[in-house]
Amino acid sequence: MKKTILFVLTAVLLGTMFNGCKNKQEAAADDVLYSNYKPYTRWWWFSQEIDTNDVRNQLIWLKEHEFGGVEIAWIYPMFLDSARAHTDFLSEEWAVPVRVAKRVADSLGLGCDYTYGTMWPFSDVELPDGDQTRNYFDSIEIAERPLTWDHPRMARILNHLDHEAFARYAARMNKGLADAYKGRKSGLFVDSWEVETDYLWTRGFDKTFKAEHGYDITPYIKNKTVYDTANADIYYDYMHTLSGYVMREFYGPFADNAKAMGAFSRAQCGGAPTDLLTAFTMVDIPETEAILYEPSFSKITASAAALGGKDAVTAETFTCAYGWTGLRYKNGHGHSPHQGKEQIADLKLICDAIFANGTNQIIWHGFPYNKVGDTSNFFYTTCQLSTSELCNLSGTALTEFNRYMSIVSQYMRKGKNYSTMAVYMPLEDSWMERRYPDWVYEQMKWVGGKYEMRYINTPSQLKGMQPLWVNEHFLASATYNNDTLHCGEASFRALYSDVEYMEMGALRSILALAKQGLPVVMAREPKEPGRNKHAEYSDLVAELMALKNVSNDPTATAVKQTIKPLIEGDNLPDFWVREEGDTYYVFVANPMTQTIQYPLDYCYAFTDKGSTRDITINHHGRSQQWTLKFKPMESLLLQIDKDGVKQINLGFTPKKMPGFVE
Repeated sequence: MKKTILFVLTAVLLGTMFNGCKNKQEAAADDVLYSNYKPYTRWWWFSQEIDTNDVRNQLIWLKEHEFGGVEIAWIYPMFLDSARAHTDFLSEEWAVPVRVAKRVADSLGLGCDYTYGTMWPFSDVELPDGDQTRNYFDSIEIAERPLTWDHPRMARILNHLDHEAFARYAARMNKGLADAYKGRKSGLFVDSWEVETDYLWTRGFDKTFKAEHGYDITPYIKNKTVYDTANADIYYDYMHTLSGYVMREFYGPFADNAKAMGAFSRAQCGGAPTDLLTAFTMVDIPETEAILYEPSFSKITASAAALGGKDAVTAETFTCAYGWTGLRYKNGHGHSPHQGKEQIADLKLICDAIFANGTNQIIWHGFPYNKVGDTSNFFYTTCQLSTSELCNLSGTALTEFNRYMSIVSQYMRKGKNYSTMAVYMPLEDSWMERRYPDWVYEQMKWVGGKYEMRYINTPSQLKGMQPLWVNEHFLASATYNNDTLHCGEASFRALYSDVEYMEMGALRSILALAKQGLPVVMAREPKEPGRNKHAEYSDLVAELMALKNVSNDPTATAVKQTIKPLIEGDNLPDFWVREEGDTYYVFVANPMTQTIQYPLDYCYAFTDKGSTRDITINHHGRSQQWTLKFKPMESLLLQIDKDGVKQINLGFTPKKMPGFVE
């Protein structure tokens, strides 16, 4: 105990000295989030006594292996062993190792973020009665959460539709993290939405709904007919109101609270029953997830970052790469498939796929708290980073992989996102259609419905223009002048829409912009969603379609003839472009990344034999032919400027590791 106290005092002193010596350059770096570009890792703190010496040693190990920081996540006791000694969550004793972790991380130049609670969604054994999530029928079960730091005590899941409930929850969290907020700026993190959404309800929902839509939703909820196919318009209106609650009562307060604490907000809005694109812009750092979400899902977070003027786009990466094994499998021994023998070549396919869809900062999933060299603790859905070189994700191979990801991240943070084509996001379609095909639910039983937008992608025929998503919210304040569409903090040359349903507000905005001269492609004439229809809707559609600068050609040929795509070619690989001044940086993912799917076949990367693609690059007033030559498992980075095109050597080829079978 004396050694622990001495170490705490030493760490605090070191942290104070470090903060006191920070020069102006380092202070400015705090405002550029994830400024070292190195991968972070989620750091699983299992419910047990946390030794501060182990905390220090693990952070040193992470620093030596080219990590940029950690996100501490407090979870259940290993093997759900309720007899394992631990401090009470958010108690003064609990806060000691957290404080030490922050001070040591600061002294090492590592970032230190926090999952804003124990497990996810936000839950607490001390949550007051009435602050828990609920559905219309007040089912108690949907609010219960036994797997937390305080296991086996039963926690309650927070009501995410009540900002006052969130404020009470946040007050308790902020008190526990008070010292951990000190020093360099930390991020507060909320994971993907894992709250039951069927018949989701809160006090006053019925009154808000009636004010917004003019009729009573409760009969449809009470009779459980709101989800009937025949009531698609009713379900749409329900989702419209629910979406507003999610953003107004949760994501907004979450971001505001982080700012008030001197921290920043990072969120996976994936799975939330809301307008995802707008919700992602409400937090400081939008975060995607792979490969439980398709790589193309990253375009939603990247588009939000562009519209909201945010630099970093993070990704929880490598979760369940080879599939999923339940926590309770073999009495809590729920190892992920191939855990400890993961192939970095396979993981590189995943990170390259999301780099080519707009991600530019990797968050490993993840690193279990252990003594250095020990492998006793493990998380059941993760690719396990380990201080033991008996595991594949350790040692030199891991360090080289992290360096590679850091280099790509740095290039993909230069300047701003390039795009010449805005694409209207099919949010209304997802709310009207509701359900995915049955195979989706068979493969991933936790999926809620089409509102999750897991499988949408921008049109392939527009790929060379690097299209980004836009929506009604941002089009409402968009302007068009000097041949440029200004939408949020992003700019485009044209707009493309291929949706079945479109809100009246969006239609009016597009019509107004088209009248100002914006080139618009309406691949389909949309219909109005929701129960209440506007009599003039079809007239506005006809007026829009009659404009000379509006086309119904789904290939957008006329637009592409006047606004040349940056890159043209057959069977284009996925790529992402950053624009810095008159220079473009293009990360082109290995074509194999377009074939990955959940779950990934073990050693799949080694089936790549290499490939080539002939492309045309239209830049600086000329067209240049170029051949993309992919060696096996290689992705490419191009620099395009007025002098021409050159390839930047990324200098990394993953090796076959233990566990590989020819």
